[in-house]
Amino acid sequence: MTLPRQRGLTEQAADAAIDSACRLLRLPSIRNEFSDIAERALKDQMSYRGFLAELLMAECDDRARRRSERRIKAASFPREKSLRAFDFDANPNIDAATIHTLASCEWIKKSQPLCLIGDSGTGKSHMLIALGTEAAMKGYRVRYTLATKLVNELVEAADEKQLNKTIARYGRVDLLCIDELGYMELDRHGAELLFQVLTEREEKNSVAIASNESFGGWTKTFTDPRLCAAIVDRLTFNGTIIETGTDSYRLASTRARAEEPAKAD
Repeated sequence: MTLPRQRGLTEQAADAAIDSACRLLRLPSIRNEFSDIAERALKDQMSYRGFLAELLMAECDDRARRRSERRIKAASFPREKSLRAFDFDANPNIDAATIHTLASCEWIKKSQPLCLIGDSGTGKSHMLIALGTEAAMKGYRVRYTLATKLVNELVEAADEKQLNKTIARYGRVDLLCIDELGYMELDRHGAELLFQVLTEREEKNSVAIASNESFGGWTKTFTDPRLCAAIVDRLTFNGTIIETGTDSYRLASTRARAEEPAKAD
């Protein structure tokens, strides 16, 4: 398809030609924002080059935003969590500087692991999702899953002779976030399948986990001591370990809200 070209177009004809060209070239952002950018360019007396740069940057920025949204959606996070929304003052165990360093995603670039260890309500899942979101926004492929859900999927894949394919799929993402590791005991078969995923990713792609159990208590989840030691080794070698503590931030917040009406009375 070619568009007719002629000089001396009226404003209306020029707008129609721009709209058609943007549709043909798949430039939705320029098509949507052209009019506003053109008015701003006229007001600010932009050069032709400046005007063209504004148009192209608008398209590039919008494409980057849409790519980030697609990666975040593909990660399958259960809810939205951000670093901005985390109250570091409420949990002094979590060092803000360390978290913001992790947000640069250098550890993912180096294929290093991350472990968030602490009791329920101390911010582990928030940090896991928020750091995963930061990674997705920076262009990394991320996948979030619950430990039990991952193991169940692996068991089903093994039964259906699809285990290698499933392990390879989990091995390809740049960052695998495993939440609630340690909440439930895994039988030996399930633990061995999880170990295969971790081995597939070892020193090639990063794993981040959140657990309510210290490493010493993981024998309750992985009942085979040697397998437990091997899994801990996979998840800690050259990695970062953050202990989020034992005081529930959620419980403290709930108590604080409950006390406010009482103080008002």
